[in-house]
Amino acid sequence: MLILKGFAKMAINALSYLGVHSDKLEDWKDFSCKLLGMQSIDQGNKNLSFRMDNQKQRFTVSGEPGDTVAFIGWEVENNSDLDLYAGRLDAVGIKVNRGSKNLSDKRFVEDIIFFNDPSDNRVELVYKPMVDDNSFIPGRPISGFKTGVCGLGHAVLHATNMKVLISFYKDLLDFKVSDYSINPIPLYFFHVNGRHHSFALVGSNKIGFHHFMVEYKNLDDVGQGFDLVQHKEDAVAYTLGRHTNDYMTSFYANSPSGFFVENGWGGRIIDPETWVPHEINEGPSFWGHERLHLPEEQRKIFRDKRLETSTLGKQAPLLIDCPWLYEKLNNK
Repeated sequence: MLILKGFAKMAINALSYLGVHSDKLEDWKDFSCKLLGMQSIDQGNKNLSFRMDNQKQRFTVSGEPGDTVAFIGWEVENNSDLDLYAGRLDAVGIKVNRGSKNLSDKRFVEDIIFFNDPSDNRVELVYKPMVDDNSFIPGRPISGFKTGVCGLGHAVLHATNMKVLISFYKDLLDFKVSDYSINPIPLYFFHVNGRHHSFALVGSNKIGFHHFMVEYKNLDDVGQGFDLVQHKEDAVAYTLGRHTNDYMTSFYANSPSGFFVENGWGGRIIDPETWVPHEINEGPSFWGHERLHLPEEQRKIFRDKRLETSTLGKQAPLLIDCPWLYEKLNNK
């Protein structure tokens, strides 16, 4: 892949929205509202749309069969950035489509381009997502989602060829590596703003969504969500646990489409200007996150790594760099 120089600017600055293909509309509506706490939007057609904050649309379900990622929308800082990326991608032979007015209206944005990554995942770059004047009304009682300048949360894709995908997102779309690990499975994490990662790749030799993450403002939102599903058959994919790199406390639920949705709290905020990418060797989690979806033999690999990490006394710092977590203390 040709690497073009001179584009250090992080014009892509947030994960704006996600879409999945699925015709399991009733299941997705129940999952998104009653578990995740999103707000359903009545669009009067055969798909589903959801809000998480004052942005008009954060998540959509197409109504088409497939149960996989439909598109991932990334916000750019300036309208001219769409031309910047279109030109760069065109120069290396990647077809870029300029979105119609109808598509912009459908996504509730001012302008849009779209293209496919090397694994055929549809990527959409958008300028100026629309804001809703009406207050966000959650689907269950929660304190709200942590979105704002850091975007929806994060999206994680399976990868059959890590090297090619890493080059695509890092060198062509300016995603910055936060950290990576090799064992027990290859993982690469990328940031586009202060959220530790808005995007990641899992070297699983599969394609499509591994999971996406929504982050809550209160740990109790996560715990109460866990209570809603922990006794349901096959509802929990990973038990409650804490990650080693972004310090997120979370559990993973099995979505109606088979991939996972991480329900998290307390994620790490970094300084993109000074952050240095590095390898992590502690494994994915300090504790918990028992992978119930895996056979026992594979679960044991991750469990043994957690036990090794705990035996070595490795833990998150007592005062983590999370402004959202301590904002009330800092404002006193």
